[in-house]
Amino acid sequence: MNRLVLGEYETLDEAALPLDEAVALAATGAVEVLRTASPGHWTVRAGKHVGAVRVGETELQIHPKVPVERLLYLLGYARDPRGWRDDEVLLAGVDELVPAMAVSFVALAHRALQQGVLQGYEEREESLLLLRGRLREGEQVRRRMGLALPLEVRYDEFTVDIAENRILLGAARRLLALPGVPAAARGSLVHLTAQLADVRAPVAGERFPVVGATRLNARYRPAIRLAELVLRGRSVELLAGGVRASGFLFDMNRVFEDWLTAALTAALSAHGGTVRPQLRTWLDEAGRIPVRPDLTWWSQGRCTAVVDAKYKALRLADAPNADLYQMLTYCKVMELPHGHLVYAAGDEQPRTHAIRNSGVEVHVHTIDLTGSVTTLRAQVDGLAEQISRRPA
Repeated sequence: MNRLVLGEYETLDEAALPLDEAVALAATGAVEVLRTASPGHWTVRAGKHVGAVRVGETELQIHPKVPVERLLYLLGYARDPRGWRDDEVLLAGVDELVPAMAVSFVALAHRALQQGVLQGYEEREESLLLLRGRLREGEQVRRRMGLALPLEVRYDEFTVDIAENRILLGAARRLLALPGVPAAARGSLVHLTAQLADVRAPVAGERFPVVGATRLNARYRPAIRLAELVLRGRSVELLAGGVRASGFLFDMNRVFEDWLTAALTAALSAHGGTVRPQLRTWLDEAGRIPVRPDLTWWSQGRCTAVVDAKYKALRLADAPNADLYQMLTYCKVMELPHGHLVYAAGDEQPRTHAIRNSGVEVHVHTIDLTGSVTTLRAQVDGLAEQISRRPA
């Protein structure tokens, strides 16, 4: 097995790959693959995705710059700000994304199933020869045209085939299909699927079920939260150049944007007003050119702040300050004198840009994602305080 390892936005020079595997790897969109002067060798350049991909006999691992436990916190908090607990994720020293998710999921799923597989009532709709539950009168007339049998019925069945178990089974099967899962965790995942043999797993493309927190499923909640992260990751399954590719990826730009939106929404609530994420408005009077800032803050019916999250600065060859141009546009459209660009710390430094002849100041902020969760929350609270001090 040929193993390629690099970090996000890193470049691996002179990677040895057969042509068909290079074509398949490029087709996944996980990395950019470029020819070199040496036959059979390629430049592999990572971008915004982290995770793992297998193409033929090659396994690619793309590591996030932030620690894995911090990445899982960002993902989990964005998904469920009130329910996520970072101390529930049990990584046991594993520092690669896919192995970490697999090891932690196995531990949490084992804890959830220690008292047996959860059962509950699920509503069923079937055609039966005997009445069970309630007759679906409209369906009986529409489908049977006056025939007495079979009966179109709706009933509740006490079963293990419930949403909670379907999510666990779907995550287990997703993890089993991924490269890089440790052998011990793989064995435990196989055992887990056997325990849930009577459960219907979500099929490809199906929206996975939504599970609310109840007293009955409390022991399942930590495992379900992690399972939902597994299922939300971008799954790679394709055939390109005669080679099958499979993998699991997260877009770090989207991870940062979703987390910051959730965290800043909570922090700004302490200052009053209303947060409106992803507000769609228009650049032109005719309403043909849409603009959609990541977050706007409103008070008394008017917008008082606009915020955009940028995991990494966008530097196009013909527009090296594209992020500033975009924020200036948001400020002019929303009639605001201040705009806020928030980056993950690294490429940018906090500063203020006073835009000439516009009456607009763009404030650049940074969030250090490598610190503790407590430090992260303090940074977001401080950012909310700065935003609240600059009303429109």
